[in-house]
Amino acid sequence: MPSASGTRRDPPPVLRAEQAHLRRSRDFLRLMREDVLSLRALGGDPVSEEYLKADLHRRAESLRDLPDTPLFFGRLDYSARDGDPGDGDPGDGDPGEGVAGHRFHVGRRHIHDPDGHPVVIDWRAPVSRPFYRASPAEPMGLELRRRFGFAGGELTAYEDETFSRNEPPGLLPEAAVSRILLDEIERPRSGPMRDIVATIQPEQDDIVRADASETLCVQGAPGTGKTAVGLHRVAYLLYAHQARMNRGGVLVVGPNRAFLGYIRNVLPALGEISVAQVTVQDLVSAVPVRAADPERVARIKGDARMALVLRHALWAAVAEPAEAIMLPRGSRRWRVPAAELAGLVSELRERGVRYGAGRDMLGHRIAHVILTRMEEAGESCDDRTHEAVRRTSPVRSAVDSIWPKVDPVRLVMRLLSDPARLAAAARGVLDPDEQQAICWDTPPRGPASARWSAADAVLVDEASDLIERIPSLAHVVVDEAQDLSPMECRAVGRRCATGSATLLGDLAQGTSPAAASSWHQVLAHLGQADAGLRVLDTGYRVPRQILDYASRLLAQIAPGLPPARSLRQDPDALTIIEATAGSLAADLARVCSAAANRPGSAAVIVADEQVTAVSAMMHRAGLAHSAVDQVSGGGPTMTTLTLVPVTLAKGLEFDDVIVVEPARIAAAESRGLHRLYVALTRAVSRLTVLHAEPLPEPLR
Repeated sequence: MPSASGTRRDPPPVLRAEQAHLRRSRDFLRLMREDVLSLRALGGDPVSEEYLKADLHRRAESLRDLPDTPLFFGRLDYSARDGDPGDGDPGDGDPGEGVAGHRFHVGRRHIHDPDGHPVVIDWRAPVSRPFYRASPAEPMGLELRRRFGFAGGELTAYEDETFSRNEPPGLLPEAAVSRILLDEIERPRSGPMRDIVATIQPEQDDIVRADASETLCVQGAPGTGKTAVGLHRVAYLLYAHQARMNRGGVLVVGPNRAFLGYIRNVLPALGEISVAQVTVQDLVSAVPVRAADPERVARIKGDARMALVLRHALWAAVAEPAEAIMLPRGSRRWRVPAAELAGLVSELRERGVRYGAGRDMLGHRIAHVILTRMEEAGESCDDRTHEAVRRTSPVRSAVDSIWPKVDPVRLVMRLLSDPARLAAAARGVLDPDEQQAICWDTPPRGPASARWSAADAVLVDEASDLIERIPSLAHVVVDEAQDLSPMECRAVGRRCATGSATLLGDLAQGTSPAAASSWHQVLAHLGQADAGLRVLDTGYRVPRQILDYASRLLAQIAPGLPPARSLRQDPDALTIIEATAGSLAADLARVCSAAANRPGSAAVIVADEQVTAVSAMMHRAGLAHSAVDQVSGGGPTMTTLTLVPVTLAKGLEFDDVIVVEPARIAAAESRGLHRLYVALTRAVSRLTVLHAEPLPEPLR
């Protein structure tokens, strides 16, 4: 059973020994980094040397010590009895052979002494898994599990949980809740998102360590740690399948740059510094986004039917051969009739090749027909002859006239600016009203002058893939995936077509015009219809009072979704303040001052239209605050107070949250209640709802 100890009452030798181990670990980590920095990049050529230098720099950065972060957070003492460890299969959750009677400190990265002996074991190693999964009913070979309490980077306490197999299964007492574990979960926020490597729960660990080839969809209620789980899955895959992931590449896709700023430190803290983190807009950045579509237009452009419209528009460029090819070569003339050319074109189209590949293959097919006739006439031909024929002016001219080059940007621009062209491509796919809605009022002079929207950029990406295949990565993690339109799902799916993906989200938090109503829809558009669905419905940080209050909205925004449950209770976590129009500023100043004087982070979340007015109120009250904005791409700075437009609140967390005028948030857009649900669930300690206008009906 667990036993907790602190610095004041623990036997001094216990803490002194562990503190000494921590100091030694830091010394050994420093030596490991110095060893990497001392290596010279010796390559066979300057380019290879630059690659080696970059690799050594990345390795050195991954070994950088973070003084405020403990190098280890737990210890595992394995039983000395035979048969306790598992069979060593890294995928079965067993620690592996040869660990009986050994002791391991578990931390964020592997550290060894100068002789190569491990002093800290990486949390991702199979031998570390019992730290997250062992229980009285299934000790996984453990005799003792120790958790450490830290202040900054200094060890301050420890807590032991012992395991015994002397009692029959079923009679073992249930493990008591770890106080150190709860303290770490409830620790106030003081900056961007932290890793949860010391507090991963069994259901989270199952997702983190899932097979690399498995695509997972995680439905996670607020406060269940789904974002952290996705990031830790990235770190695990880069450890357990290093060669595969580094060769194919790993990508993290977030909803906006404020969110990416918030999570930017998690992977580096786990020793992974080379993972690209982008928004969907960054992913499909072939054109500059300078306009915003109305909701209806965004829904139409984001509909999967647009893929068929683009396909029709693209392949309409392929023309019926109008004349035969006549190729003079030496004293002979070789002719390919128009009907035969039409047969070649028809065959290629029926094969379903991409447009660009088909164009290239047509030249080769024409050259092959001519070479066949040359050989029948007794001429000797080889690959050089084939290539020479393919490059001749008659063949190239025929290919250009039959199967012309197409630029994806110009294809989409012409489609959206020409009603006749759009009508031809969308016939039977979009009705006339839909065609009129998405057609630009004023045709641009060229791509540079076009006012592209975010949805237009996704269409360009679709067109690009129809022409030339976009390379697939080894793994893609997408957060807030419920907000992806079907066309955005297709864009992400192209990036993991031969790899795997982890989709994270919450259907109740769908706020985009094309937000999904079911995960089956998202997975189908992603091209991963058979992916497994995992559900995280237990909140560890958000108090039950806050979740219960926000869950009043579920009946309207996500009727089939069960409310989240929380392990935490705090009667003081929720405060509703009804103000008047005249007292709103004074009440806001009072609750903001109280929040600023408590430990942790605090945010004021308002409808976008109110940001300027509320910021002015806070300035007049002398409340220093920062603001989250989309342009700078920065996350919350976690100064005294952070003012957050509700459209940028998704994915962020704060200890104290003040939601001002929920009715304004709910009325601002068609999915305003979904947006309000997001705002109400950003608090992990205290939520204050401040309103002068009547609350939305479900919250009254």
